[in-house]
Amino acid sequence: MSYNLLTISGSLRKNSTNSGLIRAFIEVAGDSVAFTEADIHDLPIFNEDLEVSGNPEKVVTLKQQIQEADGVLIATPEYNRGTSGALKNALDWSTRPTKENPWEGKPVYIVGASSGTLGTVNAQYDLKRSMLYLKARVLGQPEMYVTFNKTKFNESGDLTDADTKTFIQKALDAFKAHIDQTR
Repeated sequence: MSYNLLTISGSLRKNSTNSGLIRAFIEVAGDSVAFTEADIHDLPIFNEDLEVSGNPEKVVTLKQQIQEADGVLIATPEYNRGTSGALKNALDWSTRPTKENPWEGKPVYIVGASSGTLGTVNAQYDLKRSMLYLKARVLGQPEMYVTFNKTKFNESGDLTDADTKTFIQKALDAFKAHIDQTR
């Protein structure tokens, strides 16, 4: 069976370990999974005044990517005990106007990497809470909080830790099974 996954990195940094975490999923996936990267870099800050004339083209593209995907893999950094403003902004835009919600019933897996001892526990909690409100089907287990990312990623943001790569394979298998439940 094949899978079409959309990936969203909540970090805009060039050498982001969260973007690197997504690349690690892509590396272990094999041919049965096709990945599309959502680009949230240039989304305008959500403003209902902008929405009046219709969603910006980047927003239309994001919503279409979410709708067309079998599932969405989100890697979130943790900033000040929450998810990034860029990621929250993308979520806000993706559900506008209010009666359009591409997340409803969509399988979602949330992961994250940070330099601290808690990984991205708080950011993932915030994001999962929002996703549940949006009626997404969030995979609860296995949770993936990559801690001490400076010891597991190189300077380019690429994952180098073998144990984490092994865990990613198990996590990806669990996510594919989660997606299969919705087909």
